[in-house]
Amino acid sequence: MIKTSRVVGTSPDNVFAVLADGWSYAGWVVGNSHIRDVDAGWPSVGTRIHHSAGAWPAQIEDTTSVLAVEPGKYLELEAHLWVLGTARVRISMVPTHNGTGTQVIMEEEIVGGPAKRLPALVQGMMFRPRNAESLARLGDLALGRDTPALNATEAPLQ
Repeated sequence: MIKTSRVVGTSPDNVFAVLADGWSYAGWVVGNSHIRDVDAGWPSVGTRIHHSAGAWPAQIEDTTSVLAVEPGKYLELEAHLWVLGTARVRISMVPTHNGTGTQVIMEEEIVGGPAKRLPALVQGMMFRPRNAESLARLGDLALGRDTPALNATEAPLQ
């Protein structure tokens, strides 16, 4: 099991709002470059995001599906890793003790395919940096939901 966490200065609801927006998936998941479709009802159990990974023109089409969800608490996904296999990914949101932020915890377990045969140490070396960057991106998007958009009078174009 590969575990990565990050504290974000916003509420679990703001973090979950990004997760619940399937169209934002490529904006925070490292390696995903394009969302082709999001099933109606995302993130209900069984719904999927249809995405592409990699750079054009060598993109691989894949899907990620919801295994379990509790809004504002966690989202558990089955993510396909193309030829590497399949992973179960759980993203949990825990309010910080002072109530001003959220500890976002990503736990990933390779459950199928060739990558499952790799020793845990190697899996960690391969996926932990990717997951840390994904959490940083997720956190930035969630913080953006907390920041009111500037209007033209507050930030004039130069």
